[in-house]
Amino acid sequence: MTPITFPDADHLPEAARVDASRWDRQWLCGGEIRTWAGETAPVRSPVCVMRPGAAAPEPVELGRVAMIDRAAGLEALAAAKTAWSQGRGAWPTMRVGERIERMTTFVAGMRAVREDLVRLLMWEIGKTRADSETEVDRTVVYVQDTIEALKELDRTAARFSVTGGFVGQIRRSPLGVVLCMGPFNYPLNETFTTLIPALIMGNTIVSKLPRFGQLVILPLLAAFRDAFPAGAVNIFQADGPQVIGPIMESGDIDCLAFIGSSRVANILKRQHPRLNRMRSITGLESKNPAVILPSADLDQAVKECVSGALSFNGQRCTALKLIFAHADIADDFVARLARAVDALPAGMPWEKVTLTPLPEPGRPAYMRGLVDDAVAHGAKLVTGGAAHGTFFRPAVVFPVSPAARLYTEEQFGPVVPVTTFRELDEIDHFMRTSPYGQQISLFGTDPRQLAHLVDALVNSVCRINLNSQCRRGPDAWPFTGRKDSAEGTLSVSDALRAFSIRTVVATTATDANQDLVGEIVTRRLSSFLTTDFLF
Repeated sequence: MTPITFPDADHLPEAARVDASRWDRQWLCGGEIRTWAGETAPVRSPVCVMRPGAAAPEPVELGRVAMIDRAAGLEALAAAKTAWSQGRGAWPTMRVGERIERMTTFVAGMRAVREDLVRLLMWEIGKTRADSETEVDRTVVYVQDTIEALKELDRTAARFSVTGGFVGQIRRSPLGVVLCMGPFNYPLNETFTTLIPALIMGNTIVSKLPRFGQLVILPLLAAFRDAFPAGAVNIFQADGPQVIGPIMESGDIDCLAFIGSSRVANILKRQHPRLNRMRSITGLESKNPAVILPSADLDQAVKECVSGALSFNGQRCTALKLIFAHADIADDFVARLARAVDALPAGMPWEKVTLTPLPEPGRPAYMRGLVDDAVAHGAKLVTGGAAHGTFFRPAVVFPVSPAARLYTEEQFGPVVPVTTFRELDEIDHFMRTSPYGQQISLFGTDPRQLAHLVDALVNSVCRINLNSQCRRGPDAWPFTGRKDSAEGTLSVSDALRAFSIRTVVATTATDANQDLVGEIVTRRLSSFLTTDFLF
C-alpha cells in the first residue's frame, strides 16, 4: 500500500496549474457576465501542498466565488421570467432549427475552453485527469447527441395525423422557467444532463451551482451569453436557503431539475406554493448492491466491484455501496477484493492514479465513523481506513451486520462494505425494504439463479447489471430510479420529453379546415404549425 505524498507548492507541474482568478466573482444574469461586489466565498482545493516551513500540507485556495444575495437571486429569476415572457419570449418561440444552431454555437464555445474545464475539475473536486477529460468530452458528446435527438423528434412532429374525423399536429412545447441544480461529483456532466435538454426545448434557466465543483461552469459563462438570448440562461453561486428558498416561494418556477439528496429535494418542493403547477425531475441517492453468487467468476467480480465501488473514490450515485457475497465463497472473495483495493495507486489528480483527495471537508472523518460503527457491530476492518488530511485510504469492511450504518446508509465515498447471504430471497427482501431503487449488479454464471433474481428484482430497481458494475451510460438508455432514488427519467431522448409537454393543434377534417391549415403551413405563417424541418 503506497503512502500518499502531497506535492511541493513551489514545484507543481506546469501541466497541472490553473489560474482560477480569471473568473473570480463572476455570475451570469440577463445576458450579462457580472462581477459581484458583495459577499464572496473562497474555493479551497482538496489538493493540499507542502509550503516552506509548514509542518503539514495545506489546502490550496483556487479563487473566490460570488455569493449572491436574495435580491440578486430574484433578479436572476426575473431575467428568466422576462426571457420566458409567459411563453412569448424570443427563446421559447424560436424555431427548432435556430435553437439547434444556437446550441451548436455553444458546443464550439465548450471546446474552446476544454483544458480549463479539465484542470478545474482536477483541482476543485480532486478528479483524476483521465476522469476529468472523460467528463468534459462525454458532456460535449451528450450535447451533440441531444441536438441529434431533437432533430429526430422534430422530424416526427412535422407530420399531420388524421384520426376519427380530425386532423392535427402534435408537437412538444416548453414548460417555462426551470431551476437547475447539479451535484458536486459530476458538476459539468450531471448539471448539463438537465440544463441542456431543458434549454434546447425552449425553457429558460435559473441555475445555482453546487457548493463544490462550481468553478468548472464559470469558463462557460461567455459561451452561454454569446449563444443564447439575454435571460435564457442565468447562473450563480449562493447560499441555498438564503436564495433558493425565496426563488421557490415565488411560485415562478415551472420545473425543478435537481440532482442531490431526497431530503433537500423535498425541502425545495415544499417551498413552492403551487406544487400542482411544478414538474420535478430529480436524481437522488441510492444504495446499489452487488451480489456475488457461488457460480461467479471471482476475478471478474472483484475487478468490476473495485471499479464500481471506488471509481472517483466511490463518490457516484451509481457506485456499488454494499456487496452481498454468498457465504460459501465470501472469505475467498473478500481476500481477493482486499488485495485489489490495496493495489490501487493513490496520489494527485494529475498523476496516473486511481485514488485522490476528497473534496468535502470532514469527509475522511465521516468515512472513519462509518467504519468504526461497523466494527462496533461485529465487522472487521480488512484493509485501509486511514485518513491523511483530505485523503482517505479505501476501507474494506467484512462482515457488515444489518445493524451497522453501512448496511443501509449511503456512504458516498471510499468504504467498501461486504456482507453475506445464503438464500436468494435475502437479496429480494433487501431491495423490497430498501428506501432506494436505482440499480443492482449480479455476478454469476448459473442461468437459473440469475433468472430467478431478475424476475424478483425488476419491480424493485430500474436497472439490473449482469456480471458488470452499476453505471449510468450509455446516455441513450433510460437513467432513473424507484422510491427515493429518482423522479422522472433521463436519457438523451427522455430528457427532451421530460422538459416539454405535448401540445396539439387540431380541427375537424373538412375540406375548408384542411385548406386553412394548408395555407398556414405552405405560407410559413406559424413557427409551431409547420412541416418544416431542416435536417
